[in-house]
Amino acid sequence: MTETKAPILLVDDDRDLLKLISLRLTAAGYAVQTAESGAQALAQLALARPRLVITDLRMEGMDGMALFDRIHAAMPTLPVMILTAHGTIPDAVTATRRGVFSFLTKPFDGKDLLAQVEQALKFSGGTETGGATEDWRAAIVTRSQRMEEVLRQAKLVAGSDASVLIFGESGSGKELLAQAIHLASARAKGAFMAVNCAAIPEHLLESELFGHAKGAFSGAIYAHRGLIQAAQGGTLFLDEIGDMPLALQAKLLRALQDRSVRPVGSTDMVPVDVRIISATHRDLSESIRGGSFRPDLYYRLNVVSLALPPLSERREDIPLLCAHFIEQLAGRYNKPARTFSPEAMELLVNASWPGNVRQLLNVVEQTVALSTSPLVPASLVQQALHDDNTMMVSLDEARRAFEHDYLLRLLRATEGNVTQAARMAQRNRTEFYKLLQRHDLSPALFKSEKAEKA
Repeated sequence: MTETKAPILLVDDDRDLLKLISLRLTAAGYAVQTAESGAQALAQLALARPRLVITDLRMEGMDGMALFDRIHAAMPTLPVMILTAHGTIPDAVTATRRGVFSFLTKPFDGKDLLAQVEQALKFSGGTETGGATEDWRAAIVTRSQRMEEVLRQAKLVAGSDASVLIFGESGSGKELLAQAIHLASARAKGAFMAVNCAAIPEHLLESELFGHAKGAFSGAIYAHRGLIQAAQGGTLFLDEIGDMPLALQAKLLRALQDRSVRPVGSTDMVPVDVRIISATHRDLSESIRGGSFRPDLYYRLNVVSLALPPLSERREDIPLLCAHFIEQLAGRYNKPARTFSPEAMELLVNASWPGNVRQLLNVVEQTVALSTSPLVPASLVQQALHDDNTMMVSLDEARRAFEHDYLLRLLRATEGNVTQAARMAQRNRTEFYKLLQRHDLSPALFKSEKAEKA
């Protein structure tokens, strides 16, 4: 049985030509989808995942270049080929300068078309056939155009050994994307090691990453290789890299430059061959300006950057993710698979999701565990969203809320006396005023009439 090659979207308002080219590509083993207008093509792109678009240039309504511009704005790595009977050299030059992969004049040679198609798919990382070839991204459930573009870029960068920096909110799936890149790379047979730089104290994080020699410190009763050595030939994922202490940033930079590590308490350098993928929810540019992140390490890690959209910007994925989670959870709770009522699903789709996919999983798990009927009611979802929204707050948000409430209590207790409040907070007046400005708090609002007269 012949395997189907990568899917192609073919766009032409000439039905006869559309059918002819479709037959030729199908005979060559490609899965072909067709559209008779640019608008129809854009609608199909929202549902399908073609690896290549082939479009006529001159069409009623939206022409081929306008369609290319719309595609390129949303999915800049999706290759587009343009076919036309009206082609000229200036047209071709203009099209290719704007990013069109190739420009073929009709009538075209069939072999030339197939050769260009194969070349375009190689360029996009899409020459592989269906089935098991998508295993690298199997853990990522999506129909979102934005996520598909991120995955397309991830597949492209996986073919190299470049360091990747993933930006995304907490719970948006940064580690899943890192694993997908690893599985799509030549290092897939090697280890994938992950560490959260914000979850481990500095003295332990150094040993965890670089290893230590026997007797390096109290309790080091045996030598430890560390995660960088453990990932030899594979991938090391450094989650929340923005929280790594400055001293360790310098040591990591040296390890990346020298391609070797020196375990704690050892004088020997150990060569390593590891691909680094890192992730953060922070604005590292701001961290660099604030002096908490090294610019030289940033440029070393950020060879390629990928930005994960939050769940609130890919709401079309929520029903898919719910079905996926329900299937996983049914076995765990030894219950038949549940479905959400239309009202419950509406609540889920319209929720704010500050905790992203991780929060969605928590809500689905709670409702599945508590549901006593095959249909999960809206009331259970409402309860889970209320409970979860109080829990799913980022560390930065929690710290800011605490700081704001703490300052309010100080100002109330001292009736707006900044000197006294600063003394109680063990901060000098300048620092304390900066804190008040950060939270838009005016001491004058807390002064009593008696204090104002005094």
